[in-house]
This record gives sequence, structure tokens and C-alpha cells, in this order.
Amino acid sequence: MPLYEFEGKRPTVDPTAFIAPTATLIGDVRVEAGASVWYGAVLRADLAPIIIRERANVQDNAVIHVPENVPVEIGPGSTIAHAVVFHGATLGAESIVGNGSTVLDMAKIGSGTMIAAHSLVPPGAEIPDGVLAAGAPAQVKKSIEGTPAELWVKVNPSYYAELAQRHRKGITEIH
Repeated sequence: MPLYEFEGKRPTVDPTAFIAPTATLIGDVRVEAGASVWYGAVLRADLAPIIIRERANVQDNAVIHVPENVPVEIGPGSTIAHAVVFHGATLGAESIVGNGSTVLDMAKIGSGTMIAAHSLVPPGAEIPDGVLAAGAPAQVKKSIEGTPAELWVKVNPSYYAELAQRHRKGITEIH
């Protein structure tokens, strides 16, 4: 896995985390226990820390970056889905940012929330706990309770934690 030190800051990865061999971690990236960073993801913490909390997952081809002095925190059990751009924002526990979404500087997304695929969360937006938000700009559509999105939010952390362990043990590079 490509890990790079930048200006004396280097990634720290819990030994139980899964980092795909094609993921790239640069600078002050901190990956906690049971978390996963998937194929092609780039986490560049050259200007502030990026913290991936316990059992969170950053899926394939996602990009996480930070503006100067604005850390990123991905809450425990949360998902940054495929091809998401997440820049200088915060994601609460057990939330999902759907495929192809963009989340911009200083946005705050609550716990147990889903940002629908291909949404744009603008700078400084605050999305509360327990809702489904969608659109460009993303707006709260309804409570997540009782919706299919609620099932995804509840199932995703354990599903990806287990799948990450399977990948840790089961992938083999073919030469």
C-alpha cells in the first residue's frame, strides 16, 4: 500500500484496518481499528489531519483532502462511497455519503444520515442527524426512519467491516 510521509507527517494505520494495495495515503492520515480504505482511494492530509474512525470505510476511487488547518473526520461506522470527493468536512457516526457525491469545505453531516448519490453538499452546509439529503445543492428530503436508506445506514458498517477482513486475507496479486 502506498503510504507517504509529507513534511514530517506520516500515515498511521491500526493493524486491524484494511488498506487496499492501490489506495494512497499521504501525510497526517489516521486510520482506526477495523476501518477500511478501498482500491484507488486517495487520502491527502498535507495541510491538516484526516481521521478515519473505527469501522468507517472509504470506498473505491474516493478522494479526501483538506484545506489548510481544516481537518476531516469520518465518523465511526460511516461510509464514503465510490467516487466521492470529500473536502474539508465532517461526517457523523454511521452515515453514508452516496456514490459520486461531493462534500465541500466546512460542511457538517450528522450521524445516521444518508447523502444520496450524486449530491453536492455546499461549503458550510449543516445536514442534521437521521435524515436523507439529496440534490445539488443537497437539501433534507425527509427523516431516514422507515425508509430503505435507513436499512443501508444500519447494515453498511458491519457489511464493509466483514468484507474488508475478507479482502485482507483473500486478495493475491497476479504477476
